[in-house]
Parts: sequence; C-alpha cells; structure tokens
Amino acid sequence: MAVKTITPADFRQIMQNGAVRLLDVRTPAEYARVHAVGAQLVPLDTLEPSAVAARRSTASEPVYVICQSGGRAAKACERLATAGVSPVYSIAGGMAAWEAAGLPVERGTTRVISLERQVRVAAGALAFVGSLLAWLVHPVFLTIPAFIGAGLVFAGITDFCGMGMLLARMPWNQRDASCGKS
Repeated sequence: MAVKTITPADFRQIMQNGAVRLLDVRTPAEYARVHAVGAQLVPLDTLEPSAVAARRSTASEPVYVICQSGGRAAKACERLATAGVSPVYSIAGGMAAWEAAGLPVERGTTRVISLERQVRVAAGALAFVGSLLAWLVHPVFLTIPAFIGAGLVFAGITDFCGMGMLLARMPWNQRDASCGKS
C-alpha cells in the first residue's frame, strides 16, 4: 500500500487554514524531548485506528502522522488506512524535516535519545562486544555480530526493526510525555 506523504512546507500551509489532527507515533520519551506544537502522542505500539476515527470531527477530516524520520509514521498510516480511516498522510522526513523547515516545536528537558540512535548504539555495542569476545575468548562469539548484521540487513529490506520495537518498550522510553517536564 502506498502511503500518502506531505512535506512540512505544505503542512505549514494547511496549519494556517485552521486546526488539524496531527498524531505523533514516537515513544513517550521522544515526544517529551521535542514534538510538533499541537501534536497528540499516540505511540505506534498503542495506536488504535477505531479510537482515532472516533476522535475526528467528520469522517473526511484528514489525519496527519509524524515520527522521527518517517518509517513509523508510514506504518501508522498503513494501519489506519487498512482500518478505513481516510485520508491519512505521513509528514515526509518526520520531526527531522519538521525542525529543519522551522515549524513550531515544544521542547522538554528529558535526555533520552531518539529510538533510531538507541538502535545504532545497541547494535554497535553488541557487534563490538561479540567481536571482542570472539577474539579474546572463543570464535563462537562471532555469531553475535553476525546475528546483529543479519538483523540490520533484514531491517533495511523490510523496514521492520525488532530491536527498535524492543527498545521502544524499555522503561526509559515510557516516561511521562508531558512535554518532558519530569
């Protein structure tokens, strides 16, 4: 299913015409760190299309979805469209493009890094430790970096990241999302 996207610049024009429904599908901690002004937090793992549909003022009211770079927003749009919520649009480039376009954001005080960076840190650390153990202890530890490499290739091909989904459920990513005031 092709996901409809909208650029932050085009979204700016739509925002000027009145209220819009913007869903942020990142983790509560990412949302608390920085989010688009007016965005409603609905983490991807808790997204209920029927609840989104029920909160719209009309059945034809567009729903806009944003995440960090676009991947989770695309998944959310697919889930919503499959459930009959239409029209739905993904903000192209996510929060990174949103901020680059100079659109308004609210910043919190949380220090949690983005989920994508957490995945890179975890994958790099596991590959390094596995390689080090293979060198110092036993070659069987080469399975660790091999497994991580295979997982990264799989994630790149399918756009499904099991490590990212696991990290999203970690306690530091579930903290209060009230603008990072915790």
